[in-house]
Amino acid sequence: MGDPANTSTVGYTGGAPSSPPCQRDTSVTRLLFPALYTLIFLLGLTLNSLACWAFCHIPSTSTFIVYLKNILVSDLIMTLMLPLKILTDSGLGPWQLKAFVCRFSAVVFYDTMYISIVLLGLIAFDRFLKIVRPFGKFWVQNPTSAKILTGLVWLFFLVLSLPNTILSNKTATPQSVRKCASLKSYLGLKWHEAVSYICQFIFWTVLILMLLFYIIITKKVYESYIKTQKKDNKREKRIKGKVFIIFTVFFLCFAPFHFSRVPYTLSQTTAHVDCALQKQLFVAKESTLWLAATNVCMDPLIYMVLCKPFVERVLCRRAKTRRRAFYRNPKTELDTQVSPTES
Repeated sequence: MGDPANTSTVGYTGGAPSSPPCQRDTSVTRLLFPALYTLIFLLGLTLNSLACWAFCHIPSTSTFIVYLKNILVSDLIMTLMLPLKILTDSGLGPWQLKAFVCRFSAVVFYDTMYISIVLLGLIAFDRFLKIVRPFGKFWVQNPTSAKILTGLVWLFFLVLSLPNTILSNKTATPQSVRKCASLKSYLGLKWHEAVSYICQFIFWTVLILMLLFYIIITKKVYESYIKTQKKDNKREKRIKGKVFIIFTVFFLCFAPFHFSRVPYTLSQTTAHVDCALQKQLFVAKESTLWLAATNVCMDPLIYMVLCKPFVERVLCRRAKTRRRAFYRNPKTELDTQVSPTES
């Protein structure tokens, strides 16, 4: 996948005639965004490492756990791609590293983003079935089926993105790596364009389906609220209300990027676009891409809110750590108290 227009100039049209290049102000991309991505990397690595430890001790006995584990793997891979992006965007890495980013890590970065998008859609569907048909059992609610579905998702995006790596086969030079598209063959450019449209279609399809799921879920929650109002069953209402965090995370992280991506892509493929507008769209695209990357920090919030085994495992570890600290120094708590001899 990746961004063929990841350059210091705007106006690339994927091979079509273009207006003269519009020079970008790279101070934002070289200073601000690397700092913001560093923040995501440190926080995301910490949170997902903790989540990885917790999920290693949780068996995959439900579809929900299967989907969460796959999202965790996707988030970890995306997080590990961030240092390469930070180095190249800040200009600290050698040009050979930029070639590697164009051909491989940027492709993996976008790959894992869309894998997360589809998996969040599957989680929303799973929660939808749990609420709408709590006693029904469909084949998709079987953990084995969930493993097959997630395997197909990974395979699909691998097949879809692999040509973007293979077809970036032109010789890399300090000049050519400034524009990732310069490393792609003609077929590579066409494939990238097709993949961009496919990924847009995937996002909007998942978003529309999630909206439909949550409209029905909202109706069910409201009906449940009316029924339980007399019983004052606050716990049940709270549990059903928590499911909305999936859509909240999905929309906040990914919707802005895809809203800005449409006009940005049009500005790259249409001649005679105002230079000032191109710069604004570029900054908007980069800003919303950073927001999309924050998903690696937001997904652990879903684990904490919706996955009870995850919370229990994390709290168990925290309790054990406190017990070990107490046994190593049993006077710790006593030291905080005032001695009877002190005045």
